[in-house]
Amino acid sequence: MIIKYFKTRVLFAAFLLLLIIFSGTLGYVLITDVSWLDALYMTIITISTVGYKEAVPLDGSTRIFTIFLIVISVLLTAFIISSLTEYLLNNYSLNKLKQKAMKKEIKSLNGHVVLCGFGRNGQQAFQKLKTYNKDVVIIDRDANLASDFISDNVLHVEGDATEDEILIDAGIKNASHLICALSEDAQNLYVVLSARQLNKDLKIISRATSQSAYKKIKLAGANNIILPENIGGDHLASLVVTPDLLDFFNNLSISDGDTENVRELSFAILCKDGQSKTINQLNIHEKTGCSVIGAKNKKGEFFVNPEGDFELKEGTHLIILGNTKQINSLKSEFNLSH
Repeated sequence: MIIKYFKTRVLFAAFLLLLIIFSGTLGYVLITDVSWLDALYMTIITISTVGYKEAVPLDGSTRIFTIFLIVISVLLTAFIISSLTEYLLNNYSLNKLKQKAMKKEIKSLNGHVVLCGFGRNGQQAFQKLKTYNKDVVIIDRDANLASDFISDNVLHVEGDATEDEILIDAGIKNASHLICALSEDAQNLYVVLSARQLNKDLKIISRATSQSAYKKIKLAGANNIILPENIGGDHLASLVVTPDLLDFFNNLSISDGDTENVRELSFAILCKDGQSKTINQLNIHEKTGCSVIGAKNKKGEFFVNPEGDFELKEGTHLIILGNTKQINSLKSEFNLSH
């Protein structure tokens, strides 16, 4: 808002300058009956206070008009310089202040997500994370994007994500997750290697474009790897083989505004006292109407539709399904903020 205000002042000052030049030229033409070129020349040397030889004869009325033109031009020059200086200083200072505040905020974060790359996949990931109110720090080398991020108060670090210093500036040591959405597999591989060295407990999710890159990025330390092309191919084939089933899963909303059908809850949320419990003991279905459709233990093993005697231990996650009303009851039961 402030920048826009000062920018408008500068444009207005430029308009006034052109108006004075036109008015001065027209005035000399009407008063002295000289050519347009001589009148323009006289106007320019008058408002600029250069002091070259006059191009028109200065009688009484011409002198009065010239004095008036000089006074107006001096006031206008002061206004232009003032507006331009304020615009440049405020533009520079405001951005610097925002960057300083942003760096301070990033340093204070804990358990946030670092997102490398803001292309198509990065933008989709960012929008989804924001629906969950996740703290996200974006790393991208595009200076134009950085300017937009500053204006929109989006936490970011401008630079190359493959450099350790940039990752550190993004708070990688205190982050809980890293998403590598860079366009090149080699870049994603390098970022995964660097990030794993800086944070052993970091959960790393990366994209890849080939099976060979998939294996290398996995060996580098990524927990999950997405192959967008494979997902697209599987999706197309599934629409032929099991179209209704796929439509059903597509209509299940993980988070879409006020609609939400699937939640993943951790052991820490479900068993706040730290004691192991079975699904029956949690009594989730009776309390909320939601159904437990899956579980994942600390080793990464999945269990589909686990029985009631399935025991939750530290590191276990439950996948829970319900309609919007039931999910809201689940949030209330376990004091979930989102």
